[in-house]
Amino acid sequence: MSARIQSGARADVYTRITEEIIAAIDQGTGEWRAPWFHDGTSSASPTNLASGKRYRGINTLALWVSAMTFGYGDGLWGTYKQWQDAGAQVRKGERSTTVVLWKPTQSSDHEDDAGEEVGGHRRMIARAFSVFNVAQVDGYARATVGALPEDQRLEHADAFIANLGIKTEFGGCEAFYLPSQDTAFMPDFASFCDPASFYGVWLHEMGHASGAKHRLDRDLSGRFGTQAYAAEECCVEILAGLVLADLGIAHHPRPDHAAYIASWLKVLKEDPRAIFTAASKAQQAADWMHCKQPDADSDFQPSIGLAQVMDAGQPGLAALVAAA
Repeated sequence: MSARIQSGARADVYTRITEEIIAAIDQGTGEWRAPWFHDGTSSASPTNLASGKRYRGINTLALWVSAMTFGYGDGLWGTYKQWQDAGAQVRKGERSTTVVLWKPTQSSDHEDDAGEEVGGHRRMIARAFSVFNVAQVDGYARATVGALPEDQRLEHADAFIANLGIKTEFGGCEAFYLPSQDTAFMPDFASFCDPASFYGVWLHEMGHASGAKHRLDRDLSGRFGTQAYAAEECCVEILAGLVLADLGIAHHPRPDHAAYIASWLKVLKEDPRAIFTAASKAQQAADWMHCKQPDADSDFQPSIGLAQVMDAGQPGLAALVAAA
């Protein structure tokens, strides 16, 4: 099931997904929780049934929101037809989740306004797909996947971060990235309540470092002006969630999140497309980190520009247009 999104409908997709994410942030019982915080299980790594590929960018967030809202514990998703082709049946009355695929098209004077022009050279056609979680179907046996052994998770994370080649100094009581020294500063491991918190904070600071001019040159000031700091914080938190999901490590809220959640919500509520841009930049940084690994494969290509990031064969977003 797919449909070409006209300009008004496309705006509705931006608004609807953003509103669902805001609702997920607002809900909860005494503890704020964003959809990019997760327990490291397979639901944190949404994957398409037919292609076996991971969803990306804003689609990952949209599927995280849906999984969190409806309590899905598995990250396998497919369209109605894909489930049928697999011999399964979506149960009557089940509600679908929308994901978006952008495909390049030739620029033309006759193009209607369903196209998004990027950098004056490439236009993108948006298509929406309705997908269902494996928990919403009957007749499908999920293949057993071995869990990453606990005794390898943290060692794997140490190696992953070391491969980024970004200097880290440990000690003190604060975590921050100092651009003038191109160095991340971190409290000692013993200062954290658990390993997952340590790696979540460390990747957060690595996320800031990824935006340095000699790396991804991420500058959100043109898009968000005075709210660029809040947008950057949102971006690197999503990034940490993406990478920790890849590493099989839980990602829970840090105690200091309450200090700046209000600024995040202000950005999201004022601009429905803000979360799309934040997710796009987060996916770009995650791809860059994966490409720094010695065993990097074709699934992780650097997301520098739409020509490189767009994976047209994937039912998800490589990265939404930065100009969105």
